[in-house]
Amino acid sequence: MKNIEKYERQYFMPKNPTYDWVKKDYIDAPPIWCSVDLRDGNQALIEPMGLEEKIEFFKLLTDIGFKEIEVGFPAASDTEYEFMRALIERDMIPDDVTVQVLTQAREHIIKRTFEAVKGAPHAVIHLYNSTSVAQREQVFGKSKEEVKQIAVDGAKLLKRLADETEGNFSFEYSPESFPGTEVEYALEVCNAVLDVWQPTEDNKAIINIPTTVQIAMPHVFATQVEYMHKNLKYRNAVTISVHPHNDRGCGVADAELAVLAGADRVEGTLFGNGERTGNVDIVTLAMNMYTHGVDPKLDFSNIREIRALYERVTNMRVFERAPYAGDLVFTAFSGSHQDAIAKGIAWWEDGKSNGKWTVPYLPIDPTDIGREYESDVIRINSQSGKGGVAYILKQNYGFSLPNKMKANVGYMVKRISDRKHKELKPEVVYQVFVDNYINNPKMFEISECHFKQENGITANVTIGYNGEQRVVEHNGNGRLDAVSNAIKQCFGISYELSEYEEHSLTRGSSSKAVAYVGITYNEDMYWGVGTDEDIIKASVNALVSAVNKLPVILKIEGIRLRTYQRNFTFRRRICRNI
Repeated sequence: MKNIEKYERQYFMPKNPTYDWVKKDYIDAPPIWCSVDLRDGNQALIEPMGLEEKIEFFKLLTDIGFKEIEVGFPAASDTEYEFMRALIERDMIPDDVTVQVLTQAREHIIKRTFEAVKGAPHAVIHLYNSTSVAQREQVFGKSKEEVKQIAVDGAKLLKRLADETEGNFSFEYSPESFPGTEVEYALEVCNAVLDVWQPTEDNKAIINIPTTVQIAMPHVFATQVEYMHKNLKYRNAVTISVHPHNDRGCGVADAELAVLAGADRVEGTLFGNGERTGNVDIVTLAMNMYTHGVDPKLDFSNIREIRALYERVTNMRVFERAPYAGDLVFTAFSGSHQDAIAKGIAWWEDGKSNGKWTVPYLPIDPTDIGREYESDVIRINSQSGKGGVAYILKQNYGFSLPNKMKANVGYMVKRISDRKHKELKPEVVYQVFVDNYINNPKMFEISECHFKQENGITANVTIGYNGEQRVVEHNGNGRLDAVSNAIKQCFGISYELSEYEEHSLTRGSSSKAVAYVGITYNEDMYWGVGTDEDIIKASVNALVSAVNKLPVILKIEGIRLRTYQRNFTFRRRICRNI
């Protein structure tokens, strides 16, 4: 690419980094979560939420389990101000929830903010000013000392107004544009603010470290956070918070590594909404912890409903591949993936994993967050294989195909999807299966069978074909073998009865049985399926379906034309329905 010389690294590493955070391999306890959906997320919307929409979203956040929620920038607009007043005056803030409001370090804005929070049961006043080299030089034209003084003056005003205003208040400070600030200078400004507030362990202050614009790799941010963690004054009385944005696509990594490096708190939004590329996605952060067996203390077990409300009130859309919540994140189209998932779920359901979720390709059990195996996990298109089709038929409709039959069914369904260039929904897969293996065109049918124990088992079989009926009697080593021999005698054909399986249907009518019959003719396998309340009738139906597929049946005198007409009608109906 051209113009590369325009760019250079603008971040600042500590002079003597320790890298202690590298020695940790997972987060063993959740941070304090603070949702900024109603402030940072809201200000990024094309059409910001109205008052009632913000109230509805606030209730959703409390239901999920957020205990700290930044509800707005009261001095920014009337709606923001009125929302804060509505929460207080309608007594809508739960006892265990702290609201938070943002204010620049400017006197008139700070005063307007305290008017908005008057009477709050507990509110965090979040003060910020920008400290980066670029902002100092290009925007403010101020020195380091002058910029630090802006922060100190703001901190003093917060402390004075908190003493004069009805309510219960604590403080937060953010050195905005931290990534472009010399880390030693950022520490100096934060310590100066803390000297004003004099926090204690019973009355903590929050120092929030934002990646206002993400300009460094995650390990750099973690090293900066660790430096702040080890050098802040009043450390036992300070909650270190991080507020990662996602300009480099590393918001989640920034947050996770920052927690390893000493951060106690994370500010973010549901599904990563925010300016430019957004804030860090708290859904992803929390669920990542969940996959490691750590309770994030946020409840996303009804992710579909959460997403639906979010999309409705924000007019934003959750991407299909967004972790955990996207439409396709648990979906496998690939045949090899489908086969592994189907076997893994069977392993889990059979209790072979000692209660631990280890299903290939699925980092969590989708049902834990309200997703469904049937509609979310395995979907069928031209890339799918035998395992996926078999899984759909078993999970949705109760047909547990014999292993040797799965490829036959899978390739048939795959060819249809490939020809149509579209995904096949489960109901279409089922209809294709039924039309080809259960209700397939039959050149002959068996209307009656009677058995007696003579020469093994003797079957008296009524076979109807070409408008006629014929009674054939033959023996065999079992009922199905006797019926098969009668069919061979009737039509003068030869094949081998090779495969047979049966089971009760696990979906739909529990009284029905299903039988699968595979027959070999000229080294090719032909399959049929039958269902009935009586397993013998189901087995005979399966055999009839299989034999009707044999090419030799088409050569029987008087049936050829009828066969062609029925097959043409069948193919036309299948194509119309898909």
